[in-house]
Amino acid sequence: MLDQLDELKTKFGPAEAKKVANLLRRLSRHKFRDTDSLIRYHELLLFVRAHSHNAAIMRATENELRAFPKRVEFLREQDVDVSALEDPQVSGIAGTPVTDTFSFYIVRWLMERYSSQVSIYWDWFEDENRLAATWPRFIPLLAEDASVEANVPYREWLRAARGRQSELAWLIARFSELPLPDDERAELYDSQKLYVQWRPSFRATRTGMRAPARRPFYHRGPLIQRRDINLAHEMVQPPPPMRKLPAADGEHAIDRTREASTLRYRELYGFTHGDPNHVYHVELGRGVELFLAGLPPEKRLPLRAVHALMIYKNGVPVGYFESLTLFERMESGFNLYYSFREGETAWLYARVLNVMHHFTGATAFALDPYQIGHENEEGIESGAFWFYRKLGFRPTRPELLALTEKEEKKLAMRKQYRSPARTLRKLAAGPMIFQLGGTENHDWDRFQIRNIGFKLKGKLDAVLSLFPDPIVRAKSAPEETTYLRLMQKDQQLRKQIIRLGS
Repeated sequence: MLDQLDELKTKFGPAEAKKVANLLRRLSRHKFRDTDSLIRYHELLLFVRAHSHNAAIMRATENELRAFPKRVEFLREQDVDVSALEDPQVSGIAGTPVTDTFSFYIVRWLMERYSSQVSIYWDWFEDENRLAATWPRFIPLLAEDASVEANVPYREWLRAARGRQSELAWLIARFSELPLPDDERAELYDSQKLYVQWRPSFRATRTGMRAPARRPFYHRGPLIQRRDINLAHEMVQPPPPMRKLPAADGEHAIDRTREASTLRYRELYGFTHGDPNHVYHVELGRGVELFLAGLPPEKRLPLRAVHALMIYKNGVPVGYFESLTLFERMESGFNLYYSFREGETAWLYARVLNVMHHFTGATAFALDPYQIGHENEEGIESGAFWFYRKLGFRPTRPELLALTEKEEKKLAMRKQYRSPARTLRKLAAGPMIFQLGGTENHDWDRFQIRNIGFKLKGKLDAVLSLFPDPIVRAKSAPEETTYLRLMQKDQQLRKQIIRLGS
């Protein structure tokens, strides 16, 4: 039944819809007795929920997903080892926890929003010496013990100090009270490497997380394929309307992005520090919505402008995009979660780039080697290099461009040929770039932002001295696009920065 559902999930006609509805009815009565099958069913349901044939199928998938905590509990009752459900590849299924050494900012946010669901997970804690260097700051008498004794009972000290508060709530409160800048508090907390376990409510899990309900999109015909996308054409089309959200709605949108990332053991800088006062909502069509956030001035990077957006399909979070922009050059990370990669990935990516081009003024889109598979086996297995190449990206290193063209000849001559993994790893060893028609050049081919830091020995003043005062002041403007637009008009500054970074 799972094989049949997998085959039918991307076929959209009345006959296929009937078969999918019948399969969902049969599967709803099935008792899953192993984790592999249950995980597979979960991911298929999420895909069908996001790409539903009709309203009845959308309701059926929603009902099945709501039943997942009971399915997980059934496995436990059968003495099945359910630890596979907590693997980072599939984490976030309803009825299961996530456990990690989350950053201070994320743990503080979890305590503010979900304090009853969060606790320290001592079973994995390893190095008590880290506590000796930190806890005497807010338990003064602990120094009498920790400075000179072995086998210090730190949890007993914590139990004595915290009173009726939970261990984690007390610790976060103490760190928050330290007379230090916020980033130093975070550094001190993170040095402890405390494991924290979050048992999210259904609404905050991958199974149940939804953006606010809007008019759903039902698929009646074939999905848009990569071969149907001309990225150069899509990029210059008028952008969809962009609506700035009220701060309260912006806060809710950022909360969802943090939930989605934390569940997957990922922390994106743009989500962790997103500015609720500058969150934008965009509807792309076909049931896809974007929530785009900038950063508050105190969390911005010295040179590049950071924006992050979460992507939803019929309310289901399906991926994210994070951008780092300098002049007209944007470095980006795009990740469509693995459950949804058989959807309209190329169309979605093209529409996101269209939005970001118009929002920031970027015309050159660079990919870090990791994004295409360098030291990233997931990228190798998914064929990320060819996904981007077929959209029009080119390697910036001449020898990799030559290897690409050699592989393309093989592909043209031998229809069954596929680049082996070892070749894909070679191709992924350097960056790629896409430039809008009429703006093509090789100015950014050898650029890396860290080269500026190396040449100027990490001295911020040395690079800022090159920037005119209006651009420096614009870095603290309400929205960083002001800074970018001023930069993009200064060709002399652009030349200096490219020279330093190449």
